[in-house]
Amino acid sequence: MTGVLILGASGLAREVLPVLREQGRDVLGILDDRHAELPRTVGGVPVLGGIADVGLYPDAELLACVGPSGVRSDVVARAESAGARQWATVVDPSVRNPGDCPVGQGSILLAGVTLTADAVLGEHVVAMPGVTVTHDCLVGDFATLAAGVSLGGAVRVGRAAYLGMNASVRPGVVIGAHATVGMGAAVLTDVPSTKTWVGVPARQLKAGVRP
Repeated sequence: MTGVLILGASGLAREVLPVLREQGRDVLGILDDRHAELPRTVGGVPVLGGIADVGLYPDAELLACVGPSGVRSDVVARAESAGARQWATVVDPSVRNPGDCPVGQGSILLAGVTLTADAVLGEHVVAMPGVTVTHDCLVGDFATLAAGVSLGGAVRVGRAAYLGMNASVRPGVVIGAHATVGMGAAVLTDVPSTKTWVGVPARQLKAGVRP
């Protein structure tokens, strides 16, 4: 059965569904391991089972709609182990990409995202509304750019990093793999892998302190 099969009954899924409908793409349903606790439909589409059931839909394009970057990576790995073979890519019609910057499979770009020139987005990247990715940026697989994030030129965002709403990153800065940048942060220096940085200017969050 052809069509798009969504992994994760999330808020992100409900944001993506109208874009898929607007594009005339058939949505088969949602797979989520919490399916026994969920209503029969989410966002108007049926909940069909758990992630392990992807093998029942060998012709479907899959789309991982899981917000946290690391969890999304885990879900994709599990789905591929269960037989997932092809991934959908969703780009809202309002996205500006005049330089034809490459966008990896499985990625989701929502309303008002702008890619300028010579940027590269990896696989399963999520860019929420209003994100700006400027020249020569490289966004790694499974990274999440929350609404309003702005990347200066030549920024490097590592695999499965998460940048919170309205965070801004100075040109040339490196955000390490699995790092977290808090909402509204102004990042002026490199952020080490796995660390959490917050504030203006952004600094590492101390252990035991909530962001």
